[in-house]
Amino acid sequence: MKALTAAEMREVDRLTSERFGVPSLQLMEAAGEQVAEAVLREFAPGLPARVCVLCGKGNNGGDGLVAARQLKGARCDPRVYLFGRAEELRGDAAENLRRWQETGGALTVVGDSAAWEAVWAEVAGADVIVDALLGTGLRGAAEGPMAQAIEDVNRLSGNATAATPRLIVAVDTPSGLPADGAAAGGPVLRAHRTVTFTAPKIGQLVSRDAGACGALQVSAIGTPAALVEQTGQGRIRWCEAQEFAELPLVRAAEAHKGSYGHVLLVCGSQGKSGAAVLAGRGALRAGAGLVTVATPEVVQGVVAAGQPEYMTEGLRATETGMASLASLEYGRFAQILEGKSVLALGPGLGTHPETQELIRVVVRDAQLPVILDADALNAFAGRGEELRGRAGRPVALTPHPGEMARLLGSTSAAVQGERLQTAQEAARRWNACVVLKGFHTLIAGPEGSVFVSTSGNAGLAKGGTGDVLTGMLAGLTAQFGTAEWARVLALGVYLHGLAAERAPILSGRATAEGDASGLLAGEVAEALPAVRLGLLRELQQRG
Repeated sequence: MKALTAAEMREVDRLTSERFGVPSLQLMEAAGEQVAEAVLREFAPGLPARVCVLCGKGNNGGDGLVAARQLKGARCDPRVYLFGRAEELRGDAAENLRRWQETGGALTVVGDSAAWEAVWAEVAGADVIVDALLGTGLRGAAEGPMAQAIEDVNRLSGNATAATPRLIVAVDTPSGLPADGAAAGGPVLRAHRTVTFTAPKIGQLVSRDAGACGALQVSAIGTPAALVEQTGQGRIRWCEAQEFAELPLVRAAEAHKGSYGHVLLVCGSQGKSGAAVLAGRGALRAGAGLVTVATPEVVQGVVAAGQPEYMTEGLRATETGMASLASLEYGRFAQILEGKSVLALGPGLGTHPETQELIRVVVRDAQLPVILDADALNAFAGRGEELRGRAGRPVALTPHPGEMARLLGSTSAAVQGERLQTAQEAARRWNACVVLKGFHTLIAGPEGSVFVSTSGNAGLAKGGTGDVLTGMLAGLTAQFGTAEWARVLALGVYLHGLAAERAPILSGRATAEGDASGLLAGEVAEALPAVRLGLLRELQQRG
């Protein structure tokens, strides 16, 4: 799905009404319903004891008023705090204020900072705070009592305890977040969940303050998906199920293991054999027909015992237990490469000078798709031009910000400050696909396309999860090839994130509300078949 600017979103709403006869009041009603449903899902089967809805004077506030009315109808106790005078509301927002007042719902006008300070204690004690202050039509920074409210709520958002809110939900976008990706000029409300409508906004995906969205939910409210595609002019796409509908995800009944490619993973070393095991497991669970792990002979037995379904090849080792240049002698490595569909290098290989030179020689001479991660990327620190993809050897790089900085001779802070531009420029310059990992991982293609994945959770901030991802990307490449490689890699990142979200539940360790800190990389790999099945079912339901 395309990400939209604020202007494109306004045009989509206008055309939805004009071309398809959906009144703007109906769109607002649907938007508010989606917010209310998101709140109720978080507390099911119970209900939040108190909900505070902070409303501005514009249409974002109108959405909040609908959400309050819907929550009241579900037997919650919502209270509305209007930042402005009732007579200042216009159009659909004014109509929904009238409807809210007809229900007898509580309304408190917050006209200045003193009024806000007077109600802050009761807002701070709510189970849910709904942010409907400022929407995507934001012009300039929040000021006065709105700015104060944003800063006060932010003191709670990362600190949920019995004495503070369990949930902060932003309506359409966190207040203060520019929709088009620009840096915020003032405070930005930090939500736990953002319920946006019709399509994601660019600023929610790639801006420096995108983390303020928390978990991003994109909800349909009546606009045809084709209208988003026709109106959006940018190249940024959000990863969701429909993005992968054209890939051959359903396996033919007559298929065999040769139908789904043969992955070669070069990884592992003394003390890091687990990286090789996890990468191999990721490739298998992603669906590769055959997987071979080439690893130093000193750990080959350990790696082979880690998963019986993959094969192993032993590489000559240095005195420190890392892969040696001697692995190239007598055409040994060339023999290992024969018949393989894709080559992935990096997890756990180490930084011994011989190992790093081995990586550079193998990548230079390869005549099949190559995926580089971890120590394979470090082998090209300051030598990024040597990675340039070519006919017969397309290249995909999967750096985290530190690895990208080393490739570019830059800093992690500089990479993080311009993630989108960095990924796009690197992909263009090196004629490669670039998977820039981190919060909202970016997948940039050399032709300018960019996919953004918002799946995943903080449980992925743990050693080994990147090794699983490398194996997954290789396994999916073996199955689907490189004709639409950026999309295939985006599928891998998307499923990897979904697996992290689902793994604690599938393993029986936790409920949907369980803490993600104990997530293990191996659990992410084991969850992949379930989340891939979930993707297939979602696509089938959409028809």
